[in-house]
Amino acid sequence: MVLRRAALATLVANVGIVCTGGLVRLTGSGLGCPTWPRCTEESYVTTQEMGHHGLIEFGNRTLTFVLGLIAVVALAAAWRQRRRVPGLLKAAVWMMAGIAFQGVLGGITVRMALNPWTVMAHFLASMVLIALAYVFWHRTRDVPPRWTAPAAMRTGGVVVTAVSAAVLVLGTIVTGSGPHSGDTRAARTGFDPETVSQLHGDAVFVLVGLTLAMWFGLRALGAPLRVTRAAAVLLLVELGQGVVGFVQYFTGLPWPVVLLHMLGACLVWTATLGLLLSVTPRVKDVEQSERTYAPHSDASTA
Repeated sequence: MVLRRAALATLVANVGIVCTGGLVRLTGSGLGCPTWPRCTEESYVTTQEMGHHGLIEFGNRTLTFVLGLIAVVALAAAWRQRRRVPGLLKAAVWMMAGIAFQGVLGGITVRMALNPWTVMAHFLASMVLIALAYVFWHRTRDVPPRWTAPAAMRTGGVVVTAVSAAVLVLGTIVTGSGPHSGDTRAARTGFDPETVSQLHGDAVFVLVGLTLAMWFGLRALGAPLRVTRAAAVLLLVELGQGVVGFVQYFTGLPWPVVLLHMLGACLVWTATLGLLLSVTPRVKDVEQSERTYAPHSDASTA
């Protein structure tokens, strides 16, 4: 129970820190603490003279330590269960390493005055952390699969995940080309926002089409409800994210809507991972399932 809760807390915290990081950028507080690891040249914490921008930026930095603490609890729980759930401890270690790397990358981003390319890398690193946290949480469930997806569906899951990742990358390019730079002194990519937004939108349409095809295919194959539901959840989240995307585009990118869009990106990514893991069970789980149900098949045949 502790392991399961710690794993879920790690996933939620990784999504949460993406949103608080977005708040830093959207409120123009990206250089609220203009250096790193200190907040100023003389202080590790924000000062009164730095105002609300300093508070927002320093608050986001502080949440990194909260995330690290949750990850330590998850690592300790994984250590206790390392014999019962193989691979769980390795996932927890990778998460800890990822959090440390992300912290350093955030510092580099500040040191480079919010260079758009390092800001993109910072966001995409968070997506990798969310993926690690999701896999970690998924592995805490000890439920062997009763259905193995055909090769075409497994390939489809990988393709959907690749396109979803491409959508995220294009989304960061749109952000790096738009008005919300995090600070008036921050550079932009130089790409035309209209053009990259169109490319991002086209990729989203491809993703929605592939997800819909996966849903129909899984239903036609008689996949278990939990598998078809994973495709349906992804499709619904994508549609909701699309609505938010259109709203932010046609209303001039108000920051609360953009922040909601960032949350939606995290939800689309986690739903994508949910579908991928539903159609690509681990080899050891398939073997366990075969050992569990093969004797019954033999008995019925006899």
